[in-house]
Amino acid sequence: MKKPFGAVAPLATALLVTALLAAPQAHAAAHTLKDAAAATGRVFGAVVPAGLLGVADYTKTLDQEFGQVTPENEMKWNIVERVRGKFDFAAADRLVGYAESRGMAVRGSVLAWHSQLPGWVVNISSGTELLAALREHVAGVAGHFRGRVDYWDVVNEAFGDSGVRRNSVFQERIGDGWVEEAFRAAEAADPIAKLCYNDYYTDGFGPKSDAVYELVRDFIARGVPIDCVGFQGYFNSDHRVPEDMAENLRRFADLGVDVHLTELNVTGSGETQAKGYAVAVSACLAVPRCTVITVGGVTDKYYWNAAKTPLLIDADYSRKPAYFSVLDALNEAAAGRR
Repeated sequence: MKKPFGAVAPLATALLVTALLAAPQAHAAAHTLKDAAAATGRVFGAVVPAGLLGVADYTKTLDQEFGQVTPENEMKWNIVERVRGKFDFAAADRLVGYAESRGMAVRGSVLAWHSQLPGWVVNISSGTELLAALREHVAGVAGHFRGRVDYWDVVNEAFGDSGVRRNSVFQERIGDGWVEEAFRAAEAADPIAKLCYNDYYTDGFGPKSDAVYELVRDFIARGVPIDCVGFQGYFNSDHRVPEDMAENLRRFADLGVDVHLTELNVTGSGETQAKGYAVAVSACLAVPRCTVITVGGVTDKYYWNAAKTPLLIDADYSRKPAYFSVLDALNEAAAGRR
């Protein structure tokens, strides 16, 4: 007599249970960037402008693929404090609120930078007064978002490409100490968030990355608060992903800070672009303290340099070969952790 569907002889049942317990459990690969990154213990994010939060296709992709938001311009000085002492957080609050409602991490960017400054800052001639304004600005912005931002880019791009301090208004009128002052003000305003230094063209060994390394080493030795270093990761035909990127990231991590890829983008298309992304992401995956990977935007459609098609998702929201090269690298790393 044929047994009813689902009926199994007791011995067969026992053998089946034993085999299942003894066999290694298979793990399905993740199908989104954020899930694949989470399986490696990392966060995968994107730079996001608040003005696109009402675009349905954009937010659908953002929600599906990314677990962290970096405001594009909404937290920069010329947006949040156009007039001294008068803060406008409307756009930044919208982005942070959106991220919070979806369980996304938030990268605050940026508290102090030589660019996108309102005229009143540039026109301060006294170093003492400019330092006071810097402290007030950092306190006002970081204090407003206290407990809501996971990591701050406290200072951006304090060094020129040769590794010499950039001749910014802060450098010219305050001196070398302005970077330290910004970090100390940020810690006082928000002791919860991780505090990062962020720069470009520091991905491999060289004069600029050496200068940043010495800054971080000095800060740690003297107890200046710093938790992470951001590597913007702008790669193109003139600036390719360096072969020593993983080694460079590791030397920073060995100082005791986390390292982040903060605006990763690779201009080009097809397999060349895919390889560039895979090499950069793999460099991060080779360093346990490389905990955040952020790309420069969600889709080429709205990117400031859209003609170069540098992102993982094209203007029609199609996933490029580069997207799948990154997803594969993340899934392979996740499989290696199990």
